[in-house]
Amino acid sequence: MNAVPEPRTAAALAARRGKTDMALLRVRESIARLQREKTQVSVAAVARRANVSRTFLYANPETRAAVATAMAGAGDRRTHMLTAQDDEREATWRERALNAEEALKAARTEILTQHTRIGELLGQIRDLQAEWSEEAIQRITTENTTLKQRVRQLAANNRTLDERLKAARSNLRFQDRRVADLEAQITNPTQGVQQ
Repeated sequence: MNAVPEPRTAAALAARRGKTDMALLRVRESIARLQREKTQVSVAAVARRANVSRTFLYANPETRAAVATAMAGAGDRRTHMLTAQDDEREATWRERALNAEEALKAARTEILTQHTRIGELLGQIRDLQAEWSEEAIQRITTENTTLKQRVRQLAANNRTLDERLKAARSNLRFQDRRVADLEAQITNPTQGVQQ
């Protein structure tokens, strides 16, 4: 009751075995590439890179073993790498702590310097305020008011002169046109009569 002849079955099995072998080769290459790139090895990553299904990776004992071995090796490397990173972080934090202590000392020194300077400046302000008598303050206020009035008066004069200048320019333009018309009439008297 065998519907398919024997040679066809053998050819189909050989083709399937060839596809499986090619998929196995792609899986091995994908695992090697992930390890070279130091990327996490997982079933999903290998399936994606090898262009095979996850079912194929789980169902085939050879691929399942290869992925499990790669994942276990990555775990050992990851543990070693995490230990090295922890040591590096600790050294970095130690260095940061020393830098922070040094910066704190410098900040305290700067604050003390600034407090001293502020005290000196406040003393100078008090000295300056003490020098001004009520009479001097009144005199300066009066002079300031007088100067403000003078500034307003000069500004008003400036506006008036500016308006006069504009009017004079306008008159000058009109006179220039009038002179040009008269000169034209003198040079050509027949045109003036016709107009």
